[in-house]
Amino acid sequence: MSSENGPGDGGAEGPAPEQLALIRESVREADVPRAKPRTWRGAALAKDRPVARVLVDKGVLHLDRYFDYAVPEEMDADAQPGVRVRVRFGAGRHRVRDGRREGGGLIDGFLIERRAESDYSGPLAALAQVVSPEPVLGEELLGLARAVADRYAGSLADVLQLAVPPRSARAERRASPEPLPAPPAPEAGTWARYEHGPAFLDALASGGSPRAVWNALPGPEWSEELARAVAAALASGRGALVVVPDGRAAARVDAALTALLGEGHHALLTADAGPEKRYAQWLAVRRGSVRAVVGTRAAMFAPVRDLGLVAIWDDGDDSHSEQHAPQPHARDVLLLRASLDRCGFLVGGRSCTVEAAQLVESGWARPLTAGRDQVRRAAPLVRTVGDGDLARDEAARAARLPSLAWQAVREGLKTGPVLVQVPRRGYVPRLACAQCRAPARCAHCAGPLQAQDAGALRCEWCGREEHSWHCPECGGFRLRAQVVGARRTAEELGRAFPAVPVRTSGREHVLDTVPDAPALVVSTPGAEPVAEGGYAAALLLDGWAMLGRPDLRSGEDALRRWIAAAALVRPQGAGGTVVIVAEPTLRPVQALVRWDPVGFAVRELAERAELGFPPVSRMAAVSGTPEAVAEFLAAVESPPDAEVLGPVPLPPTLPGRPRRPGAPPPGEQWERALIRVPPGSGSALAAALKTAQAARMARGSGEPVRVRIDPPDIG
Repeated sequence: MSSENGPGDGGAEGPAPEQLALIRESVREADVPRAKPRTWRGAALAKDRPVARVLVDKGVLHLDRYFDYAVPEEMDADAQPGVRVRVRFGAGRHRVRDGRREGGGLIDGFLIERRAESDYSGPLAALAQVVSPEPVLGEELLGLARAVADRYAGSLADVLQLAVPPRSARAERRASPEPLPAPPAPEAGTWARYEHGPAFLDALASGGSPRAVWNALPGPEWSEELARAVAAALASGRGALVVVPDGRAAARVDAALTALLGEGHHALLTADAGPEKRYAQWLAVRRGSVRAVVGTRAAMFAPVRDLGLVAIWDDGDDSHSEQHAPQPHARDVLLLRASLDRCGFLVGGRSCTVEAAQLVESGWARPLTAGRDQVRRAAPLVRTVGDGDLARDEAARAARLPSLAWQAVREGLKTGPVLVQVPRRGYVPRLACAQCRAPARCAHCAGPLQAQDAGALRCEWCGREEHSWHCPECGGFRLRAQVVGARRTAEELGRAFPAVPVRTSGREHVLDTVPDAPALVVSTPGAEPVAEGGYAAALLLDGWAMLGRPDLRSGEDALRRWIAAAALVRPQGAGGTVVIVAEPTLRPVQALVRWDPVGFAVRELAERAELGFPPVSRMAAVSGTPEAVAEFLAAVESPPDAEVLGPVPLPPTLPGRPRRPGAPPPGEQWERALIRVPPGSGSALAAALKTAQAARMARGSGEPVRVRIDPPDIG
């Protein structure tokens, strides 16, 4: 017998007395109800306010309400309003044990409030978990999210997914810095160029809430001017929020604020920062450590305390329109914030949208513009090349650019870089007959032909290749590019100016800045880099392609993109020249020549008011299969003054092509109907659409229907 099995060690003789005592104690404790993880069966409830009202993260309209849960005593301290929780959802009345509902799947949610009693008469399930004791949903953010959900016929859970970033435990464990004291009121600086600029800053610094539509002058000073507006709001002891369209613009405003105020006064909220860093910055704002925020679209919900100013730059940019449900626009969200928080509001840009012009027309905001003398001193010279000029120009018929454009390039390259804006990406997306300029179309389906890199022709609609094309109008066999992409333009310019470097900026690679040296910079709209000292000249090619889009906003959008590029050119007094290839009699082209985007927006607003188009009217788009759209329209109890336009077929999504937001899935045929109501009925229309969509989802009937309030593109 080995020593390990001896009787003194409790071998065959049985367990030691101490072990038997532990076993008997465990058996006695087993008779006491124990709380099971995530169900809390048998656990005592909180003595004070044992009911938690929770918003579950389901995102479906028929569940867009609060649900009551019991608060276990062990969660009493952490289960405070605004924290993230996990709950069991989906258990029926028959899943009840010991007076407590059980079962269902675990889902996330937000604890909205604690109550003494529940309005629900049945048994309640218990909170499964407090994910974090950090309160991330305050009353102001909740009220804003509810207002956005109601305006866009969406669910509160969907809005909060946009408003509250994903959690990072490491970021929550780090303490936020101590808030800095308010800075002094800034000097007017370049705001003195505007007639009421200094007064606007003084009103912010003194605690006022001015509302203005700002038409910025050409040049790089706009970021510094935004920084001074933020500094004025901070000087009054309040917060400020600035939303810009992209990371490049956010970096410029960030640098301007740092140069003006130093580090620590503001936070930069962009997707480029990464989830953990962005959440840490967001928490610093939520905790009150930082009073100013600069960021892209998602920053429109930033929980800035005691707002004194909300501002948006270039509100006509597509990036301000959220593509996730319920698809709010940053400008409208900031308008809601200005109304709810009674703070200052500033919408600015080099151009002017029709929505901004309506704010001035209604008297809700005041214009913030410069005099004509200041505009003439800051703007470049704009020259046009129309169809008549192209027809008389031998160089334009045989080459990419007309003679006036070649001359502007040669003169500009003597003193600095030259910007060339092309309206399309890629490599010759559209072709036409070189003799009569009739569009080259597929013989099978009449779709547009495009040239591949290898030189073959292929239809953009049906994908068939065309090997023996000839023009049905004049019988010609030669093709020319109607709209040439950035790569092809760069190649042609490189051959024409072999000693000059050619740089491209577009979707694949966007340049931020270029040096002040002779170079050709070929860019697509929105990707133009900033030149140190300004461009010597700019060419705006194929202007008709931007104006010819079948969209209500085509003229406004084309003018905005032209002005954005032309504003990077040196003033006329320094030799700056812009050449635009477009018909000079068209209204957007004339507005560019005069540098009068405000006048264009005012006239556009008057025409839309006469025709009943947005933004004068409110509009909703309903899209889906023909049967689903017809069923939905029949179920909607629209306001009496509502008008239904359509439905009409939507362009199909081609296989292998990326699906645009709101477009049908590949292979499906969808229709779209527009519902229009006059001013004052927009809230009633949104409520009716939300009710109909919620009822449809609750029944689970039929094909899905997509509803969007105020779609940016209505054709």
